[in-house]
Amino acid sequence: MLDLTNQVALITGAGSGIGFALAKVAAQRGMHLVLVDVEAAALEQAKTVLEAKLVASQIIRCFTVDVSDAEQMDAMAAEVFAEFAHVDLLFNNAGVGGSGAIWEQDKAYWEWMLGVNLWGVINAVHAFTAAMVERDSGYIINTASVAGLVSAADTGPYTVSKHAVVALSEVLVADLRKRNSRVGVSIICPSFVNTKIYAAERNRPLPASLQHDEHYHRDQAALAEAASEFFAHTLSPDRVAEQVFEAIERREFYILPHPEGSRAAIAQRFDGIAAGEARPLRGPEEYPFS
Repeated sequence: MLDLTNQVALITGAGSGIGFALAKVAAQRGMHLVLVDVEAAALEQAKTVLEAKLVASQIIRCFTVDVSDAEQMDAMAAEVFAEFAHVDLLFNNAGVGGSGAIWEQDKAYWEWMLGVNLWGVINAVHAFTAAMVERDSGYIINTASVAGLVSAADTGPYTVSKHAVVALSEVLVADLRKRNSRVGVSIICPSFVNTKIYAAERNRPLPASLQHDEHYHRDQAALAEAASEFFAHTLSPDRVAEQVFEAIERREFYILPHPEGSRAAIAQRFDGIAAGEARPLRGPEEYPFS
């Protein structure tokens, strides 16, 4: 097993879901933790739980940061480098979800989705990769989605953002190899996981027209309730985190927590490409479960 004792793990979206699960495994492996999330309350709760699992020599630091804001990310990075000098595992995990036809979403919605899901990764890669390359050590793990490898109806902005994260990760590993760097890269592409990504709009800056729209808030509450029941029967974040750390040890690039179904869906898409045909899924309900 790879010895990670006293190494530094930085995790965005660490307040809940896959990010929190990654933090728990990192803590168990003896790592120092840098937890980043936009939700201060969730971050504080995560810190309280994790502190009980740490030994005296382990350090935990929390930063309430909007990953889509480059200035906030750069300021956080400066504080991290001042205390720890380097980051060993960089988990670019923060993400939001949503649905709807491409033409139905306004510019603000696109900016929010791409800001968190794509620019959050870009900002972190910009802030930390150069130092890793200089040390010739470290590992970058980007959270995408099976939606970054296949396309489905009614997932427009989300799928666009996740395809971009996959492409960014593929180019990143190519750039590192070209420079003979030992810095590693992996991309996590899960399907349904029991997180609260379905309620991501709680952190969306709403336009004035929706802030006091009772119909909108009632619809969101109903969708969240239905989604909560569905997601309760999906893969646990803890299992995803275990798979991620296993994949890091093997230096696997693509991490598919739902391997059987994901490979079948990917094969369908690439067979379509070879045939010159579009073969999208009919909707997110066709994402793989296994």
